[in-house]
Amino acid sequence: MSGGAMYQEALRALRRLELPDVSERDVLTALEEAQPGPLPLFYEAGAEAGLERDVLVARGVGLFFSFCAGNLADDLIDGDCTYYVFPLRDGPCVQFLLQNLAFASLTEPRARVPPGALAEGARLLAVAAGPQAQEVRVREWTAPVYRRVAEGIAGLQWAAYLRMLWADTRLEGRAVAVGQALGAAAHVAEDIRTHDRRFTSLPPEDRDAVVAWARAATEALRAWDLRCLDAALRRIEPILPEVSP
Repeated sequence: MSGGAMYQEALRALRRLELPDVSERDVLTALEEAQPGPLPLFYEAGAEAGLERDVLVARGVGLFFSFCAGNLADDLIDGDCTYYVFPLRDGPCVQFLLQNLAFASLTEPRARVPPGALAEGARLLAVAAGPQAQEVRVREWTAPVYRRVAEGIAGLQWAAYLRMLWADTRLEGRAVAVGQALGAAAHVAEDIRTHDRRFTSLPPEDRDAVVAWARAATEALRAWDLRCLDAALRRIEPILPEVSP
């Protein structure tokens, strides 16, 4: 099994809803825009934690639906939702559907997500969404502001995903710390790669502070010695520049 196979299972879950054709097409568009996204990492992380195949698939698919809902929300906020003719009409409907489909998938008996882990994961995702309201109101980016936003929209988001994915496994106790570090490092690397204004508008000393923070996160991830993080770190680390002396 792989991330691609998990995506096929997500498509099957969508088809089982028997939605109107136009609705299914709209949801499929959102899934296509977000994939492969986190699917390969969900698979690798779940396998390393020792999850049985059916449990891994159910949890990974549910978390992918949640990721797609968040990705769509972010695109709507940033004006990047160009894949719908009428984004403000079509997008919210799809987002609402995906969020509920995520919940339905994660509460399936075969997913075996304990109620406590599900509740904590949902709470973390709710808290993670909070800094988005700050981000859209930022007039001048500084290192502390950047870090506060990134810790929420990226760090806590990944903490929530791993908290639910690794529930009742040997890696459960590491989930929040690993997710926070992974989200932070990936967020900074992606902003550098795409020349996002959040990063490029920072004063030089603040950029160095942000990069140093991201590098500390990658070092923490290396210290966990998890094979599932290797591919992510190979993508992230070369993007982070050396910090100015």
